[in-house]
Amino acid sequence: MKELQHLNKYFYKYRYRLLLGIVITIIARIFLLFTPRFIRESINVVDNYRKGIVTDIAIVKSELLINILWIIGAAIIAGLFTFLMRQTIINVSRYIEFDLKNEVYQQYQRLSLNFYKKNRTGDLMNRITEDVSAVRMYAGPAIMYTINTITLFVIALIYMFQQAPKLTLYTILPLPILSVAIYQLSKEIHKRSTIVQEYLSKLSTFTQESFSGISVIKAYGIENQVYNEFNDLSAGSRQKQLDLVRIRAMFFPMMILLIGASNLIVIYIGGVQYMNGEIELGTLTEFIIYVNMLTWPVATIGWVTSLVQRAEASQKRINEFLKIEPEIRNNSEIRSEIVGDIVFKNVHFTYDDTNITALNGVSFKVDHGETLAIIGKTGSGKSTILDLIGRLYDIDEGSILIDGNPIEQLHITDLRESIGYVPQDAFLFSDTIKNNIKFGKEDATDEEVIEAAKNASVHNNIIKFNNGYDTILGERGITLSGGQKQRVSIARSIIKKPNILLFDDCLSAVDTETEEKILKNLAKVSAGKTTVIVSHRVSSAKNADKIIVLDQGRIIQQGSHQDLINEEGYYKDLYLKQLSESSRQEY
Repeated sequence: MKELQHLNKYFYKYRYRLLLGIVITIIARIFLLFTPRFIRESINVVDNYRKGIVTDIAIVKSELLINILWIIGAAIIAGLFTFLMRQTIINVSRYIEFDLKNEVYQQYQRLSLNFYKKNRTGDLMNRITEDVSAVRMYAGPAIMYTINTITLFVIALIYMFQQAPKLTLYTILPLPILSVAIYQLSKEIHKRSTIVQEYLSKLSTFTQESFSGISVIKAYGIENQVYNEFNDLSAGSRQKQLDLVRIRAMFFPMMILLIGASNLIVIYIGGVQYMNGEIELGTLTEFIIYVNMLTWPVATIGWVTSLVQRAEASQKRINEFLKIEPEIRNNSEIRSEIVGDIVFKNVHFTYDDTNITALNGVSFKVDHGETLAIIGKTGSGKSTILDLIGRLYDIDEGSILIDGNPIEQLHITDLRESIGYVPQDAFLFSDTIKNNIKFGKEDATDEEVIEAAKNASVHNNIIKFNNGYDTILGERGITLSGGQKQRVSIARSIIKKPNILLFDDCLSAVDTETEEKILKNLAKVSAGKTTVIVSHRVSSAKNADKIIVLDQGRIIQQGSHQDLINEEGYYKDLYLKQLSESSRQEY
């Protein structure tokens, strides 16, 4: 159970509730164990009357009435405390589930972008849902039933031993066999539980990717192929679940067998002792009741063991992620305002997951208020520069300076709050258009939202929807066209009014006329701000203060638009090519 030691901090946090729950559990079991004692006394009274030891029927009726009232009272009090027991211990498990999910989620947010390239969304979701739920069963029901069982055993066995030592020893004779069987089966349960959780992660990942890519699946007409793959994966998961169920199913028949054996021993040995006058009839009846009262707690040992084993397997999977240290760490506690001067000095960077060298000795400078455009072929390293400015990755060699300070020494929250970033693949949430724009500024007014949408040239599109800005978007913004998604993403970035604006080929899905409008608006919005534009179009870059051309991670050209079209090279060729295409389209 070493993996479950991670939960000790939560048990300590809610220690008073847990202690109260334990005390309530003990009280509830004590009152529950009163019932067999009063039944014993009632049977003894009747037996003594039958034998003629007691002759007054009124005394018999009086004692029976008193015992019945005690039995009813004990049952009511035991029921009340049992209710309180569940309200304390089970509630604690829900608190722990809440805290653990938040801990996992916070860790997910802390982890670097590289982590998400190496792990699949379905697996991440499964660990924060299925695995945490399995752990909750350990933190609640498993603990509650364990305390319940221990309390019943200790109190009942002590009292039984006081009444009839020899009969008690015979009663507990099957228990060592039970302990050995549980130990052997629990090891197998742990192994199979781990496999089951892994298959659940695979299943979650496959379904999540299938739903996200449903348009591609339908476009290629491969529904049957995907269904067959899902069916095979489901069949494998079912088989692993059945393997686990088979081993767990051995517990309960074994419990019933051993409890039945205890009953037979009690009846036989107790019957002999009663006939020999060693014990009373009431004591024999009391022992039979005790054995049957212990049936469910003993039977839950197997269930609790499987819960603990499954929780251990799930917590191990959770701990694997919780122990990962994020590659990008905040190295400064000093908060400061970011102005926007950016300097790259001989920057080298290689993606460790693909071993692709994205940047190879890149150097440039952008002063506050200037606009830099980056042009280059696909895979030349353009988007990587934007990622490094936002410190989504740390560089291998060289240095990046923001306002004259190494980027690693800046408070990471201040850095990212000063940046408005529009990615190449615009991501919108399944929320209203208004809230998607306000994602850049949570407390933005409706007027600010509309102004941002107008500057992004998407306002006229939005007001044509039936619900306007309150239109709920589909997953990843599927309700909108590619160009509309890009423009909403632009509105989200500029409403933030950051000091640094990063645009990653965010106008690729709009026509040239709309592009021209957006660029004019962005020129006004970005006045006095540092702006970096990545594009494949010369039209998006021509008005920039500086332009750099990348090829295979190196700067092969740099200068103003006028400088670059006056020299032979990639930029001039691209300019002439796009100018020719534009002329043909107009014609």
